[in-house]
Amino acid sequence: MSSFGFPLRSPRTREERPAWEEPPTKIGSAAKAVVITVTCAVMILPFLTVLSTSLASREEITEAGGFVLFPTDPTLEAYRTILSGGIVSRAVVVSVLITLVGTALSLLTTIALAYGLSKRGVPGSKPILLMVLFTLLFVPGMVPMYVVVKELGLLDSYWSLILPVMINAFNLVVLRAFFMNIPEELYQAARIDGAGDWRILTRIVLPLSKGVVAVVGLFYAVTYWNAFFNAMLYLNDSGKWPIQLVLRTYVVQGKSISGDQLGVSHMPPQQSISMAVVMIALVPILLLFPFLQKYFTKGVLTGAIKG
Repeated sequence: MSSFGFPLRSPRTREERPAWEEPPTKIGSAAKAVVITVTCAVMILPFLTVLSTSLASREEITEAGGFVLFPTDPTLEAYRTILSGGIVSRAVVVSVLITLVGTALSLLTTIALAYGLSKRGVPGSKPILLMVLFTLLFVPGMVPMYVVVKELGLLDSYWSLILPVMINAFNLVVLRAFFMNIPEELYQAARIDGAGDWRILTRIVLPLSKGVVAVVGLFYAVTYWNAFFNAMLYLNDSGKWPIQLVLRTYVVQGKSISGDQLGVSHMPPQQSISMAVVMIALVPILLLFPFLQKYFTKGVLTGAIKG
C-alpha cells in the first residue's frame, strides 16, 4: 500500500512490457546516432557545396571542374556582382513585397473565415465549409485559372500572384479546428461583459492562438516566397519577376548572366554567380525558420487534433 492508501502496482515483467517501453540498448543507441549523423550530413552537404561554390574563386572552380566543397581563398565577388546589377536585387525586393503583402492578406482572410466557420449557428457556414473542402479535394486546372486571372484583368500584375492563392483550404481547416477547441465558457463570459465578435477575436481568440497562427503564417510565407509557376504564367514583363523565377531562369534552365545584364565589366565565374543566386533565395526562409520552429508541434498538432 502507498502512503495515500492506494495499492501499489507491481512492476511488469519484460514479457508484459511493450517494445517501446524497453530501455534502449547500446547497439540501438549507436545505430540511432549513426542514422542521425548520416541524415544530417546528407542534408548539410549540398547546402555547404552551394555556399562554398558561391564563395570560390575562378581558379578553384576551374581546378575542381564545377563545384567546390572547401574554398581556400573565399571571396564575395559573386554576391557583389549580382547585387550591383538590377536583375537579382529587384527580384529580391519583388519577392519580399509579395511575401509580406500576401502573407498578411492570407492570414487576415483565413483567420476571419476560420473564426466565422467555427461558430455554431452561423447561417451558411456548412455550405461554405463544403465549398472549402471541395477545393481541397479538387484543384482547378491551369487553363481555368489562367482564364479567370485574364478575365479579372490581373495579367502582368502582382495581384495575380496573391489573389488566386490567398486562402489555403488546409490552413483554414487547421485554424477552424483550433478555434473550435477553445472553451465555450470563454466566449460566453466575454459576451456577458458586452464584447462583440471583433473584440472576442482580437482579445481572446488570437492571444490563445499564437502558436497555430505563427505556423500558418510560416506556411503562407514559404508558399509565396517559393512560388514561381504562377509568375511564369501571369507575368510577361521580366522586370516584375520574383527571385524564384530569376533563379529558375539562370540556374535550372542554364541561361548565362552576362556582364552587360548585370552592369559590370569583370565577371566572376558563372558557377559562382548561379550558386550565389541560390543562396540569396534560400537565406530569408532559413532565417525565418529558427524563430518559428518551436510553434510547429504546439500549433499544428493542437489545431489538428480535437479533444
